[in-house]
Amino acid sequence: MNDKEVSELRRRLRPDKNNISHIYGCYVNERREILSSFDLPLVSTPAEEVEKYMALLKKGLSGSLGKNLLDLSFSTTQVVEGEEHKLLMTLRNTALKEESARSAFFQKIIGSLAMEGNYLVLIAADTYDIPFRGKDGQGMEDASSEMFSYFLCVLCPVKPTKPGLRYCAEDSGFHSRIADWVVAPPELGFLFPAFDDRSANLYGALYYTKDPAEIHEELIDALFQIEPPMPPAEQKETFRSILGDALEEDCSLEVVQSVHNGITAALEAHKASKQTDPLTFSKYEVRDLLEDAGVPDQRVTAFESRFDEQFGAEAELPPKNLIDARAFELKTPDVVIKVNPARSDLVETRVIDGRHYILVSAEGGVEVNGVPVHIASEAAPL
Repeated sequence: MNDKEVSELRRRLRPDKNNISHIYGCYVNERREILSSFDLPLVSTPAEEVEKYMALLKKGLSGSLGKNLLDLSFSTTQVVEGEEHKLLMTLRNTALKEESARSAFFQKIIGSLAMEGNYLVLIAADTYDIPFRGKDGQGMEDASSEMFSYFLCVLCPVKPTKPGLRYCAEDSGFHSRIADWVVAPPELGFLFPAFDDRSANLYGALYYTKDPAEIHEELIDALFQIEPPMPPAEQKETFRSILGDALEEDCSLEVVQSVHNGITAALEAHKASKQTDPLTFSKYEVRDLLEDAGVPDQRVTAFESRFDEQFGAEAELPPKNLIDARAFELKTPDVVIKVNPARSDLVETRVIDGRHYILVSAEGGVEVNGVPVHIASEAAPL
């Protein structure tokens, strides 16, 4: 899925835009016991409550693709005969109305998920009459291309509030407030099936995690039986290690600058082109950047080999999981230098009298701890 497709579905999650008739859920305590399960018909639910439920579901489609929103893909074998895919299809095809399927689904979550404290599971099914979109990208509301049937699931922590004082309008006074339980924004969730090319992709799902460093692999395994993608922070650290290990002494400041600048330039060009498909980098694009930076062929080959080992030969990674386009940092055990990424050319490395130095051009003024300092000119010869 791309950003536009995610946004298109997010816009539906308003009471007046979707075809959601019921929201189903169960409330689970820290001992993995169901305290409550419910079938909430929205037609008889107060509008204010419906909006709050929609906001929770909408949150499950938020964040960045490749970071908070992860594409999961089923194999052909799973789609044909896998029990996990069969359950998801039953939930989708029955619009969540089959109670035994909902119960089996809830038990899969409860039996696998390692989440501290109480939490709420919410699921809702929707049917989207997809408006036709012309070559100019403009939608035609009265011209439908197909019907997209899907469901959303979000898992929300339920946290206790602290007791305290509250204002009471009746007597204009402050009185004791007891502790209560409040539903927090979701930490996990998913959409099934995926909405690829504005059409149902039964081979895919879109998985949401509030914290990219904590994707809860145990839940992905239980619901999808799919090897989860490497977390973004781990992808970035792995990519850095691959560069350093494969290039060895050829991993110079200039080479790292070249890779960083090349990926940043590709990001800017992609943004300017307004392409809908997300930008990704395979080993081939990085190989081209290394070759342009003058890295010897044997080092480039070593990089490709290590890339295959860590990510897979055909892996395509989001650029934001490889570099931080907004930062350029040099670090020694005792010094950290942060540079405007657009001006990394102001930094160079040099060996002077056998010692290694990082040189930074200091034209335009220098401050130390916020204090302007003067750099003395070289002393005139005697």
